[in-house]
Amino acid sequence: MDRGQKEMQFLGFFGIIKESIKIIFTWRKIFSQITLALLLSLSFIIFAYRDISHFLTAKIQHDQRALNHAKADTPKYNKLSNLAISDIIELCLFSVANYIRDLIFSLLSTSTVMYTIACMYTLRSITFGRAINVIQKVGKRLMITLLWSFLALFVYIINIIVTILICYLLFDLIHFPAIGLILVFILLILFLFGLVYVSVILDLAGVISVLEDIYGLQAMYKSKNLIKGKTGISLAIKLLLTIGSMAIHTVFNIFMANGYGSGFLRFGDAVLCFLFLLFGLVTQTMIYLACRSYHDENINKSALLLAE
Repeated sequence: MDRGQKEMQFLGFFGIIKESIKIIFTWRKIFSQITLALLLSLSFIIFAYRDISHFLTAKIQHDQRALNHAKADTPKYNKLSNLAISDIIELCLFSVANYIRDLIFSLLSTSTVMYTIACMYTLRSITFGRAINVIQKVGKRLMITLLWSFLALFVYIINIIVTILICYLLFDLIHFPAIGLILVFILLILFLFGLVYVSVILDLAGVISVLEDIYGLQAMYKSKNLIKGKTGISLAIKLLLTIGSMAIHTVFNIFMANGYGSGFLRFGDAVLCFLFLLFGLVTQTMIYLACRSYHDENINKSALLLAE
């Protein structure tokens, strides 16, 4: 790479964005392989999922309307009731299978992209086959970290909801609802910034789980310490990625839900979604490299060897 690990500590907001774009274009062959093999295939699966889920939802709505017009405790009513329950169970099972698919692709794409970049910056030779096979060694610890991350986010969001409700109800009881609304608004802003901070720590913990032999709570604790010195930059990049992702997914959902645009246009937006996902994974890894360099640490090459 043109930029050594030692120089990564000097990268700021625009430097990390620029370096992320540069590395994708410099190593476009292997990233094209990753995109075609993982991201584009996932886009086809999502198209199929949307169509099937819409079909199943329409069936449930049709059965419910027929059930509402049927007389209770009749053979026809019982048959329609059983059919509606069967369709709901089918949709639930299909949704569970979809979440498992998302988890598998998340593990595969995350480990592949991050390991590839780490090899580039340690001047190790890397091929698509070697990168994608890393999931066999790092998949377990990455999955454990992701599960802990989901739990941490769930607890944090529940904490937000409970705190806001208590504050609002407290001021409502003492007949100061206006003050309660103002306090709720202030708390909501603070909690949202806190949510971005927690998300950055959890993202970095995922990178650590791929590139180092630690995972779960230990990876999250190390992530919290590693981000010191680059917190502001990391938060700004996370906000940029979140806003960009929300905008692209909103357009995608509008196309998919309402059928706007041609099939080619909708497919193009789906591809854009996953190219942005690739950019996000690269950027997370670059933040990790910048934080390690800031703390005078280099990537542990022995950990990369163990992952192969």
